[in-house]
Amino acid sequence: MRRPWKIGALLVGTALFCAATVSLYMSDRGSFIAKLWTDSQSRNISTWELLALAFGFDSDPDVLKRARNQPEVVMPVKDYVEKRVSPARIEAGKLKITEWQDAVAGIEKKYGVPARMLVAIWGIESNFGKTMGDKNVLGSLATLTKAGYRADYFNKELLAALEIARDGKIQKAQMVGSWAGAMGQIQFMPSSYLTYAVDHDGDGRKDIWKSIPDALASTANYLKESGWRPDTDWGYEVKIPEKFDFAAAWKKKNVTLADWAKMGLQRADGKPFPRPSEKARFYLPAGGAGPVFLVLKNFDVIKRYNNADSYALAVAHLADRIAGAEDFISPWPEDVVPLSRSERKELEALIAEKVLKPGKPAGNASHAIRLAIIKFQKTEGLLADGHPSRALLQRLRDWSPASSS
Repeated sequence: MRRPWKIGALLVGTALFCAATVSLYMSDRGSFIAKLWTDSQSRNISTWELLALAFGFDSDPDVLKRARNQPEVVMPVKDYVEKRVSPARIEAGKLKITEWQDAVAGIEKKYGVPARMLVAIWGIESNFGKTMGDKNVLGSLATLTKAGYRADYFNKELLAALEIARDGKIQKAQMVGSWAGAMGQIQFMPSSYLTYAVDHDGDGRKDIWKSIPDALASTANYLKESGWRPDTDWGYEVKIPEKFDFAAAWKKKNVTLADWAKMGLQRADGKPFPRPSEKARFYLPAGGAGPVFLVLKNFDVIKRYNNADSYALAVAHLADRIAGAEDFISPWPEDVVPLSRSERKELEALIAEKVLKPGKPAGNASHAIRLAIIKFQKTEGLLADGHPSRALLQRLRDWSPASSS
């Protein structure tokens, strides 16, 4: 028989739940939670957990500010790489491999990912566990989802984070990470944790926060499942011959190293390509006057971690430096400040107006735009590498048919 006080408590609880729900749906968080509730049903996330989230966070404007000013976008590749591949971090990486030599040797043998690559990612993602983020993961992901910033992606990550908290993988108060919701020593997104995290140390927990072996093995598992090839490298710095045909190079996508060699590209260190049949793509982070690379499939596997060429280059270079390699052979040019989004749009509009034929589409970063840049650079006596620089933008602003005659 139910006791009257229990029935009363149940009624009070139900009333409070209804009142909270009505209050929520009358607020600006209503549609946000409504969509989240619909998507949460297949994940067995309770309404109480959603209400706790809805009333437990305030939108964080700093999260949105960081989202719009990501260093991979606003920072020159030169500065981005040099900041992350510092002498101190190189030495720390070497020490970490020695300190965890048994663990990393076992992980490398099991997953086929070099220890130097795992330690490089660890170093860049959290400075070897020293900086794992300063934001509440649930709050950051809720802020991004509610603001509509890549809403589908961050909505999925928020639901994954709620699953992790629900299952007690880590306490909510300890769920601290980056502005984007990345967590732990190796800054896994919540969905990556659910899919790729492993218990390498055998204690029954997949602990990417406190267990270094778990963190590094989880990274190795992620890279392996993303297509990492243990029998090859990430890419090569190359030298460009005089009168190199950049237009022909940009028309190619993935072609063999042997084909690139026929165009005159050779390794900057003078060594031969060990596997000429491997396919590679052209990468000029600062134009033809700076370091130039042919990057392989493993380079794009690294980008699965963070979809930016500058990030993959920093990880790959740090891994090489930890293993004892020297710095890039070609120096960086002085004019390496990247164009902002508005400047890039302006450059494309000017190229379309002054170089492309009327009516020809000018898609963002399209081959048409790049080839038109090369055409313009040739008429102006510039290095015709197709690189959209600020100096080129200023030249386009000032250019007229009369000035070129």
